[in-house]
Amino acid sequence: MDTIFAPASGRTKAGVAVIRISGPRAGAVLKSLSGDLPAPRFAALRELHGVEGLLDQALVILFEKGASFTGEEVVELHLHGSQAVVAAVLLELSTHDDLRMAEPGEFTRRAMENECLDLAQVEGLSDLIEAETEAQRKQALKVLSGAIGDAAAAWRLDLIRAAALIEATIDFADEEVPVDVSPEVRDLINGVQVDVQKQLSGIDVSERIRDGFEVAIIGAPNVGKSTLLNALAGREAAITSEYAGTTRDVVEVRMDLGGLPVTILDTAGIRETDDHVESIGIERARERATVADIRVFLLEPNAAEPDVKFVDGDIRLVAKADLNGDVQNSVSGKTGAGVSDLVNHVRDVLVNRSASASIATRERHRIAMSRALTSMESAQYELSLGSDRSELAAEELRTAIRSLDALIGRVDVENLLDEIFSSFCIGK
Repeated sequence: MDTIFAPASGRTKAGVAVIRISGPRAGAVLKSLSGDLPAPRFAALRELHGVEGLLDQALVILFEKGASFTGEEVVELHLHGSQAVVAAVLLELSTHDDLRMAEPGEFTRRAMENECLDLAQVEGLSDLIEAETEAQRKQALKVLSGAIGDAAAAWRLDLIRAAALIEATIDFADEEVPVDVSPEVRDLINGVQVDVQKQLSGIDVSERIRDGFEVAIIGAPNVGKSTLLNALAGREAAITSEYAGTTRDVVEVRMDLGGLPVTILDTAGIRETDDHVESIGIERARERATVADIRVFLLEPNAAEPDVKFVDGDIRLVAKADLNGDVQNSVSGKTGAGVSDLVNHVRDVLVNRSASASIATRERHRIAMSRALTSMESAQYELSLGSDRSELAAEELRTAIRSLDALIGRVDVENLLDEIFSSFCIGK
């Protein structure tokens, strides 16, 4: 492979900047810059020299092949973090004929190609880089640590064992087999089915942790929705006025509630109207409210509820506590009354839901596990029809195994790789 290089830290001014070099010539490049090589995996202070003279004093680290992030020989240059220093070192590296600038995600792609990471771990690394909240960080670290790959490996072993038992009965079909293997086969398949189904049932929550939960504030016009949104956001995120129908579109504010990513939605007041633009906003409000994880219904005392279905987990609150008096379950964005209670309630509901999260976090994971589950169900059906269908049952198990292989990137994912790695920054 080519030897590649790129900044591995941010491009703004900082105390330290890191440039990473990976490939068969990494050590030779370091030697040309510093004059000698430090002991592997030990940081050493070196002067770096180029054709124009001294570039910088830097801490340099050499990772030998097989003991680095990419699996190749890797050098890290920990420089003083000025943009001028980084630019000078990058310019010097670009003069080497045997080096080139890395493409986005190329270091990580090499790590996968050298079997240092599986595809699910690559996705976990991408999520970790993008993590904004504590829940996202923990979830990404779990995936990066190999939780999906470990589970897939265990499922795969059980299915291989089941397929081998079936095939043994096929090979010895004309002989008397001393033991009926079907109970063990069914137990093996059942165990994997239960585990896969459990993970499938929690993917929706995992995706919400990754992408963010949504909480929609809904109610009639001029009931205080935008004022409440501003109180939650701690800033003037939405325009407020005494005129009904001020909000014509969905206003979104992203927040961190108890370590969970949450987007609060301020929606247009729901009512009958002849105003074409307002009616579009009301329809959007209905659509977003329908798919939101929690709906907060703001209601005037004795007022009818908006034409949006109330479901378990939604919240009813009396609006404008500052005007309607200190009644139970009331809130006021203007004075802040009840706002803390609302935040705590929403946080508790979402934290409880997050407890059922799966180790799988993406639609790709859902598809691979669903296909595996379908194949296992087909294998069970073929087994129920008798020994004449053993070959078909074994083939269904092999299909299930291939689906699990796709889950961690062993097969059938080449068309996804360019898209996945293009989302990485250069230097990762």
